[in-house]
Amino acid sequence: MHRYTAWNFAAPTTAAPSAVTTGTSIKTMLQLATPSTRQLTVLSWGFTLDQPPSSTNTGTVELLQTDVAATVTAHAASGLVQLDPNAPDSLLTLGTGATGYTATAEGSITATRPFDLVEVPGLTAGADGGGIGGLTYEYQFMPDERPIVAVSRFLRVRVTFAAAVNMTCYVTWDE
Repeated sequence: MHRYTAWNFAAPTTAAPSAVTTGTSIKTMLQLATPSTRQLTVLSWGFTLDQPPSSTNTGTVELLQTDVAATVTAHAASGLVQLDPNAPDSLLTLGTGATGYTATAEGSITATRPFDLVEVPGLTAGADGGGIGGLTYEYQFMPDERPIVAVSRFLRVRVTFAAAVNMTCYVTWDE
């Protein structure tokens, strides 16, 4: 087994990564596509919002497997980071209908397997501790509960907010 992490942005080089807007309708922020020869095991995932949603802007963030790809900005191989420097490149499928981030079209999903769901409550003015900042969620699955994404399927971090907020997210997996 080899371990990898991917974020919802291109691999950083000379510029720092930047958060991506969630928009105001359902949007896939990160998608991983398993090839026909390999499944993956999800170890952990998480997200950060640059500011808490307002009191009227509750949201939902999902981690789920789907049977149909979203149209995404394709990740390059360098965006699938090996956590062991001696590991081979990931075998995930790359491309705009495969592994990538910031979806422009969601596709017509017919089957899902949800793995985690976070309801993000809106906050009233001043409820964020005097404007301290954003919101971070991270979850590490216990060994016996780690989801396995089947071959030829898509793992997505998907969001729905009433008003746009900026978000970064990641998934760590074994393959």
